[in-house]
Amino acid sequence: MTDPNACALPTPPAPADGVACALPGAPAAANDVRTWPAAGPQERFEILRRAKTIAIVGASDNPARASYFVATYLSGSSPYDVYYVNPRASEILGRPAYASLADLPVVPDIVDVFRKHDDLPGVAQEAVDAGASTLWLQLGSWHEGAAKIAAEAGLSVVMDRCVKIEHARFHGGLHLAGFDTGVLSSKRQLLSR
Repeated sequence: MTDPNACALPTPPAPADGVACALPGAPAAANDVRTWPAAGPQERFEILRRAKTIAIVGASDNPARASYFVATYLSGSSPYDVYYVNPRASEILGRPAYASLADLPVVPDIVDVFRKHDDLPGVAQEAVDAGASTLWLQLGSWHEGAAKIAAEAGLSVVMDRCVKIEHARFHGGLHLAGFDTGVLSSKRQLLSR
């Protein structure tokens, strides 16, 4: 009898969890054991569909920062009311910046976090205290302790995902490079020669 696996190609070793998406300054993969069940596409879609407000914790007025890029996209290309949380800024993208989630004039549906790893449990507790519905840790951020704080209080948790990318993915604006191509058709464009 022939072994059905005899012709199978060897499986390459998987990279350590989080290494491919790790941000500079993120903890080593050995310290970042991933046992938390990741939010699937349908759950992420539902979170984004229900949300009306997003608070970006760690928002920056520096155009070189990822949080600035995401804030620019969310403010201009999404239906959300976006609030910026940064105690060192008074204004970001022409809008007021708030020192903490407690200072916001609304209860945010999603708390999108751009903070270093060690700050995440504190931000999770702040999101719980503010009455948020979802704790969303940006691409490269995974903290099971923060997830536990949020989940035990009834919040949905998304980790290691970008709100901008996910919104664009579900709304037809994601190109392979992660940018909106402006093409609304699946038909191939005719190029002039």
